[in-house]
Amino acid sequence: MKAVILAGGLGTRISEESHLKPKPMIDIGGKPILWHIMKIYSAHGINDFIICLGYKGYVIKEYFANYFLHMSDVTIDFSNNQMEVHERHAEPWRVTLLDTGENTMTGGRLKRVRNYLAAGESFCFTYGDGVADIDITAEVAFHRQHGKLATVAAVQPPGRYGALLTEGAMVTGFREKPPGDGGWINGGFFVLQPEAIDFVEADSTSWEGEPMAELARHQQLMAFEHNGFWQPMDTLREKSQLDDLWRSGAAPWKVWP
Repeated sequence: MKAVILAGGLGTRISEESHLKPKPMIDIGGKPILWHIMKIYSAHGINDFIICLGYKGYVIKEYFANYFLHMSDVTIDFSNNQMEVHERHAEPWRVTLLDTGENTMTGGRLKRVRNYLAAGESFCFTYGDGVADIDITAEVAFHRQHGKLATVAAVQPPGRYGALLTEGAMVTGFREKPPGDGGWINGGFFVLQPEAIDFVEADSTSWEGEPMAELARHQQLMAFEHNGFWQPMDTLREKSQLDDLWRSGAAPWKVWP
């Protein structure tokens, strides 16, 4: 099964770092958030990735071109022009790096992937800037069971501020950052049939706009409720929060050994 990851956006709300590199290459605990996302899928047996490149896509190409070398112990013999690999620690990934245009919208990037997908085979689809402890295996099973064209992970965003617990004017307690207003939002982890891409018109189409609305109108979009951890990385503040979680050894999205 393939996983398609969007990695071509500008990341303007975290421009402090994204002016140097694509947003998915911003580090969390010394590894790009893109790596963390791929590790989530890999933990569920999905190791075949299509990464949609755009802004500064060459940075991602160079990262994966050198990934095996960086993850292995090697001896380089300059006198004989030879390199010997001793220990290999790289994941069993197959990575297709696809240039989908610098100004292409999310739906347009997905549309450009169509020829790389097998007809009739479901695939995963997500953004390159958010992590979760979502059960991908269960979501895929849910998708195959209902038989519709698209499944979206529905999440409840974390509250930004703590909440006071009161009785009248008396404060009786404090709850740290409760969930939002109880509404469910697009959590960004999809399972799709290739036919869902037919709802995308052009490069200028945003996946979150007309395609998802049309799928819903045709009763072809189902929600997989995820009640666990979910966090996008839209701002430097959120990047720092994820970094702190990782370095504390308590990162909820680390579902791999």
